[in-house]
Amino acid sequence: MKSDYDAVVYDLDGTLVELDVDWAEVARSVAAVLSARGVDSSGADLWEMFERAREAECFPSVDGRVAEFEREGARTSRRLPLAAELPRSEPVGVVSLNAESACRIALEVHGLDSAVGTVIGRDTVAEMKPHPLPLQRALEDLGVAPERALFVGDSDSDAEAARRAGMDFQSVTDRLAQDR
Repeated sequence: MKSDYDAVVYDLDGTLVELDVDWAEVARSVAAVLSARGVDSSGADLWEMFERAREAECFPSVDGRVAEFEREGARTSRRLPLAAELPRSEPVGVVSLNAESACRIALEVHGLDSAVGTVIGRDTVAEMKPHPLPLQRALEDLGVAPERALFVGDSDSDAEAARRAGMDFQSVTDRLAQDR
């Protein structure tokens, strides 16, 4: 499918595939890791626990634990309808809050890996969405200017990341409606 853009970048989980991850179980596991290091995680969601882990300098342990769940969930993930857009005639990237290794596994499981020119996970660069750095890195890898690229995702965080990176954004819902 040809678009008005020189590149299309997709979020992964909830956009191209659905990782088979029990996020409540992940949060309990992360809370246990933090508790073992004396870090209070009461009342925190998973992303707040990530921040507490950074502050307590135990982020690698927490990130590694979450990545284990994500990799396992990638192996049994479900392909979503938008994945039918791949391959595209223009360069494609994936930028995700999931670990890069989990993204690569999911793409491979669903035969999408050869259609994707770059994969940026939460552990690929120093910042995570909605910071613009992951999208900027993907566009650098693809050799495309932000104003010539589209980011397709499923969350307000994705829309904010695109705005901050100077890219157009389209929600999965709008994208699927457009393709009908």
